[in-house]
Amino acid sequence: MRQRLKRTTRSRRQVLVGGSTVAGTALAGCLSGDDSAADGTDYEVGFGDSETTVNSGTLPDTLYVYCVQTGWSGWDDIMEAFEDEYGVSLNDDQRSSGEALTHMRSNAQNPSHGAFNGGYSFALEAWEDGFLAEYKPQHWDEVPEEFKTDDGHVTTTREMTTAVTYRTDVYEERGLDEPETWEDLKHPDLAQDLAFTPPHTANGLNAALSVNEAYGGSLEDVDPVLDYHEEIESHGADFRRNIDGDFTSGEISTVVETDYSGLNLKYNVGELDEEHVDVALLTGPDGGPGVSAMPYGFGLIEGGDSTEATKLFMDYCLSDEGQQRFYDAYVRPVRAGDLEEPDGFPEDSRYEQTQFRLDQQELLERQEELMDEITERTPLPGAA
Repeated sequence: MRQRLKRTTRSRRQVLVGGSTVAGTALAGCLSGDDSAADGTDYEVGFGDSETTVNSGTLPDTLYVYCVQTGWSGWDDIMEAFEDEYGVSLNDDQRSSGEALTHMRSNAQNPSHGAFNGGYSFALEAWEDGFLAEYKPQHWDEVPEEFKTDDGHVTTTREMTTAVTYRTDVYEERGLDEPETWEDLKHPDLAQDLAFTPPHTANGLNAALSVNEAYGGSLEDVDPVLDYHEEIESHGADFRRNIDGDFTSGEISTVVETDYSGLNLKYNVGELDEEHVDVALLTGPDGGPGVSAMPYGFGLIEGGDSTEATKLFMDYCLSDEGQQRFYDAYVRPVRAGDLEEPDGFPEDSRYEQTQFRLDQQELLERQEELMDEITERTPLPGAA
């Protein structure tokens, strides 16, 4: 069993709105030289056949990595801490995974970024297009096999799991218990203002496939989730795009999205009392796994900008320090089993009980087809 790291507990709300803490011992034990990134300090990076030395004299003032951006996925704290530690700022790259892939294809002859970061399936597309180079960051060996490629072209840094976020104040008024299985969401008093994100989005598709798997479906058979949609549609459930706003206003009381989005709503939306919001991971109707983990990761761009600095940043994201910073910002890191879980998350045991992982390569091959089929066939309004 891997030993968990101990850390000092911090205020949950303070992490995102109170700014970054000092980076401290990032990559402790993995770097040579002193703690300063100035005047020729050497840093040992990489795992196995990717091991190499990065010298601080080669580091740029600004590093460009796709989709590393403020306001999403805990990157604010990571960006600030990396700059504090190494003197390199991160460009605020406000793109979606799809937009980043399109930009990379358009600039294939003259890459403008050092790494692709985003949804795992999009990273696999970038790899298949020949854009990504082999690189295994430190701690690569601790990433689950299904969440990385064998040669280091794509490595997961974090994952977001399909979860239900609900208004505890509304549930109390209606006499509803916390949902524990997907069957619970069929209750008329719950389904009347239940919302999913549309299935043509990454989060929406992951939610649909979570329900589908829980009821015995597969990537080749989505009838179970469509049958489920038919049952809850009769009580008022639908698809929504402005889920956060509708949830905050009270127009909807139950949202199916991700653990990250739910915890962010609970702790970082000033209009809501955190005691009135909670997040649940659901099992299938028979108590089996019911929620899919959606990985996010990155790959080094072949011939990309500032390769040595990019390797250092990729290592930082998988380091104990970087992974804990994701965790403290409500993003479950891929190495969660090595870290102390912050207050606020569902228990580790609940993840173990409810979570499953789809074959990401198979999902990539069928993703557009699945999105189209569920969008066209679902009876829930708002899918298109």
